[in-house]
Amino acid sequence: MSHSNINKAYENPGLYFLQTALYHMPAAYAEITGNPGNGEINGIVRFYPVETGVLVNAEIYGLPASQSDCEADIFGFHIHEGDSCTGNEQDPFADAGQHYNPYSCPHPEHAGDMPPLFGNQGMAWMMYVTDRFTIADLIGRTIIIHSKPDDFTTQPSGNSGDKIACGTIQGIR
Repeated sequence: MSHSNINKAYENPGLYFLQTALYHMPAAYAEITGNPGNGEINGIVRFYPVETGVLVNAEIYGLPASQSDCEADIFGFHIHEGDSCTGNEQDPFADAGQHYNPYSCPHPEHAGDMPPLFGNQGMAWMMYVTDRFTIADLIGRTIIIHSKPDDFTTQPSGNSGDKIACGTIQGIR
């Protein structure tokens, strides 16, 4: 990135990040699919390198939607250390492993702790920037959507509930 582009990014970061997502190919992505009980969940998470870290864009459909005005549709959203969205009958995504946490930090300071997804009638869209990881750190790891919101307190993983969807992060060549 040229010096003038860096300055522009800091002058208007929202525009810079939006233009990055609109006009550039991501460096990595994960296709998200639901577990057997939540098979309708699908979507994509894209990762873009930016001067200040990594721009993450999630586009998810088919999330469980509450039927109550007072029940929020909020889902834990984490990068996990495992390299596969396989598992067993009790935990279909058991091989996704634990939260990605290369520095052995307490929750929610794991590198893989991301902001929650806020569902809207079964869909969620989010974009944020982070310096907790690089694109190279992510290739081959998994992303998990959990059934409950992360409480950002409970150790080791925020009491986020069941793993309802998963995707493996792949680099784009």
